[in-house]
Amino acid sequence: MAGRLAELRGERDWPLEELARRTGVSRSTLSRLERAEISPTAALLGRLCAVYGRTMSQLLAEVESEPPQLVRADRQAVWRDEASGFVRRSVSPPHPGLRGEVVEGTLRPGADISYDGPAVPGMEQHIWVLEGALEVTVGSSVHELGAGDCLRFRLWDRSRFRCPGPGPVRYALVIVLP
Repeated sequence: MAGRLAELRGERDWPLEELARRTGVSRSTLSRLERAEISPTAALLGRLCAVYGRTMSQLLAEVESEPPQLVRADRQAVWRDEASGFVRRSVSPPHPGLRGEVVEGTLRPGADISYDGPAVPGMEQHIWVLEGALEVTVGSSVHELGAGDCLRFRLWDRSRFRCPGPGPVRYALVIVLP
């Protein structure tokens, strides 16, 4: 991950100061991230994805070999952000020629993740709650979802995912790029 983040900055010919200005993340944190001294949080990865115009799944797929058409359960990439209590499984990762992807998300009770804006403005999202409860804020609209509920929208603004508890929430996120 660290190497790909450094490559993306290099492709744009941005010094660390420019990336810090665009993301609102300190130069020292970005430097440590690119040297693999720290792991990114979900919020930090969201900011970087927005600046580079990629979804989180696209960025994660770029650091792995090209995924096969059939993605066996034991081959699905899992990423954990222990600080926020977020676990992300790439069920159907991005693939050349395809615009959609499927992600399984799990949040522990009390987990609260905010994103400043979409990585790709106008991307379509469908959030289907499989177990538990999830509060999703899209722009200024707050939606409370329970097991079986599905929220669908195009994302143009900030978003927030919060698990009100009492148990964890598990949901499927379907992303379709414009």
